[in-house]
Amino acid sequence: MEEDIWTVRRILAWIEDYLAKHGIENARLSAQWLVAEALGISRMQLFMDMERPLTADERAVLRDFTRRRGTGEPLQYITGTVDFRHVTLKVKPGVLIPRPETEVLVSEALALLPAPAKPQDALDEALVRQYLQLKAGAGELTEEDAPEYLDAPDALEGLLVADLCTGSGCIACSIAFEHPKTRVVATDLSPEAVALASENAQLLGLSDRVDILECDLASGIEESLLGTFDLIVSNPPYVPTIVLDEIPDEVSDFEPSLALDGGPDGLDIFRRLLPWCFEALKHGGSIAVELHETCLDQAAEEARQAGFVDIQIKEDLTQRPRILIARKA
Repeated sequence: MEEDIWTVRRILAWIEDYLAKHGIENARLSAQWLVAEALGISRMQLFMDMERPLTADERAVLRDFTRRRGTGEPLQYITGTVDFRHVTLKVKPGVLIPRPETEVLVSEALALLPAPAKPQDALDEALVRQYLQLKAGAGELTEEDAPEYLDAPDALEGLLVADLCTGSGCIACSIAFEHPKTRVVATDLSPEAVALASENAQLLGLSDRVDILECDLASGIEESLLGTFDLIVSNPPYVPTIVLDEIPDEVSDFEPSLALDGGPDGLDIFRRLLPWCFEALKHGGSIAVELHETCLDQAAEEARQAGFVDIQIKEDLTQRPRILIARKA
């Protein structure tokens, strides 16, 4: 009877062995994530309760999880979530899974924006404004005497960002979550992506500052916003078509090719983005775009020809060229 009891320790070992025999890389890590998800606990808690017996329902869930992972289905689609920078996002089949490279893109994008005011800065600003109002009321100062940055409180309240090809909404939600002065307009051609990004924004409490539009690139963004964007970010389809044959089966078999294929040299979508980006940015505004490592030099040249300045190429976590940054003078 003893051997019929499936404990956390026993099921972990069995799943790891099963996945390894089916050619799944990092089988042990996958097993830990699957068991933690099925039990509704953290991976750390697994190791604190290795002798816990599993219920029949938990074992049934794990049988399904293990079968799916054994076919190569991405772990994130099975668990339904992914951690991305400081937020946890929902993911589902039909929408690209956020990658570590895109976390770097968000870091570079945030660095292009004015830093959020610290609490003390906000307090100082409020005190200065109150002082000026009191003085003005006494006839000693007028609003014209206010520092320039206090003359445009609306500008201080919002930095406008566009996230084109938003997918799961990972970029839009992270920027809004990490920079409270931003409002993000995010777009995607895929109805599945738009629904998922909207759900993520709502779950994170960001729906009031993240607008999700279903459209081709920027076609659904109001013309009245042209020239008002502080930043445009994009992780467009950028894998050169010939390289798609080389990507892992776990990606090609399960993730949408629409979100991957960037055309013969990987720059088809990027070329379409450039003219709109230049028109949409305010003077001094910037773009940050994630691209394939083989095409950054060509992308930089095309950005230069489109009128951008201060063009930089940034590397990802594996020291591959990955992100193009440029500014509208």
